[in-house]
Amino acid sequence: MFDEAREHLLTVRDWLRYAVSRFNGAGLAFGHGTTNAHDEAAYLILHSLHLPIDRLEPYLDARLTPSEMQHLARVLDARIHKRLPAPYITHEAWLQGFRFYVDERVIIPRSYLAPLILEEFQPWLAAPARVTRALDLCTGSGCLAILLAHAFPDVRIDAVDLSADALAVARRNVADYGLEDRIRLIESDLFAALPGERYDLIVANPPYVTAAAMQALPPEYRHEPRLALAAGEDGLDVVRRILADAAEHLNPGGWLAVEIGHNRPALEAAYPALPFVWPEVEGGEDTVFLLCREALVPTPDRSDPSAFG
Repeated sequence: MFDEAREHLLTVRDWLRYAVSRFNGAGLAFGHGTTNAHDEAAYLILHSLHLPIDRLEPYLDARLTPSEMQHLARVLDARIHKRLPAPYITHEAWLQGFRFYVDERVIIPRSYLAPLILEEFQPWLAAPARVTRALDLCTGSGCLAILLAHAFPDVRIDAVDLSADALAVARRNVADYGLEDRIRLIESDLFAALPGERYDLIVANPPYVTAAAMQALPPEYRHEPRLALAAGEDGLDVVRRILADAAEHLNPGGWLAVEIGHNRPALEAAYPALPFVWPEVEGGEDTVFLLCREALVPTPDRSDPSAFG
């Protein structure tokens, strides 16, 4: 089939039409940087031809060389037949305008927390300038730690992950942004390797996919590390552990911000005493919760210790 394509498809426009047709025909799943066949095809073609990924129009009628056709055919084959997500093919992912190296050792960066970080968690974080220490739990590729360093120029960040493979990718991204002196990468099961450490801000994008959702994942998502996705029957296995220990690692007045996908009903049912704050973000009002340290510390009017993990 690709032999026929190389014989009859001459221009970028030809290959774009062909790729969109093949993507739709194969029933590919999207969501790793694009949401539809056209945008994904355009991205893969422009990246493969070393063209600016935000400027398709000027190149639509450009003809491809035989070697370019051969390379592009291999890229499309990986996307269609192997069902590899596009970022694993190009080894790059974009989040809020920041580029990150990725491969199959890490989940592909996508986070409802990202815009909140770049907005310095306003208006909830009253004094962003006072944030001098931050923690990124389940850092994966290191993307949120790097966004924290960008948003809070004076902050020193610990970025934690259970996976040594993920930390190797994060190390590469931290070096790409020249942030080795501000971001400390730590292999740890959540807070286990952080005894006595306290922070003004803790962010976490932990695994939160429910058991039922894991069973229904499209093939593209099954290429991502299961460790970064699966979180038990209700998707809250890791979140429960974070809530149990976060208070002792937050400074007075500190904040915890956690992404939980669409598990808000289950979380609020499990923790009815906690005054979760649900900021409105792209994707809905139930994807990220905020809690100040004082809300996490049991008091006489919140006397049930089980409510806090």
